[in-house]
Amino acid sequence: MKKQKKSVYKSMERLGVDYLDLMLLHQPFGDYYGAYHALEDLYEEGVLRAIGVSNFYPDRLADMASFNKIVPHVNQVEVNPFFQQVAAQDNMKDYGVQIEAWAPFAEGKNDLFQNEVLAKIAAKHNRSIAQVIIRCLTARDVVTLAKSSKKERMIENLNSFEFTLDAEDLAAIATLDTGRSLFI
Repeated sequence: MKKQKKSVYKSMERLGVDYLDLMLLHQPFGDYYGAYHALEDLYEEGVLRAIGVSNFYPDRLADMASFNKIVPHVNQVEVNPFFQQVAAQDNMKDYGVQIEAWAPFAEGKNDLFQNEVLAKIAAKHNRSIAQVIIRCLTARDVVTLAKSSKKERMIENLNSFEFTLDAEDLAAIATLDTGRSLFI
């Protein structure tokens, strides 16, 4: 447990901060109970404002939520138009855990940025496919990590909140779900 706490303090030192808003336990491997207990301690000390997990399937999340002092605040999982994780999100809601999407653009796999369904919706709203994806996930209450190193794309992503998708748009996007990970 000392190793995990030391790692958090080292990260804070490198960032030049007195606390972190969120710290996630990356995967349910090794002594993840011990690592999570260290996060709980740091949360109770006020060093971490929120704690959570990443890549925890429903059974592992249920275990963490049921047998620890603090239910994870967040579970960061793969969520994109082709792997929408609706059932997993419902499970998280049952425990009061916020779903957070990693790889919401599926790293461009399956020709995401040329997808006909998404392109049609984007054209209808005079938006980009990336904006449609962010807006869809936001409409589903999915916290979205949209990675970009380009300023113009960051601005575009922020402008995703300037329009809404209607029920027909959301239903069309739902048809893209394959129910399978694109990465694992």
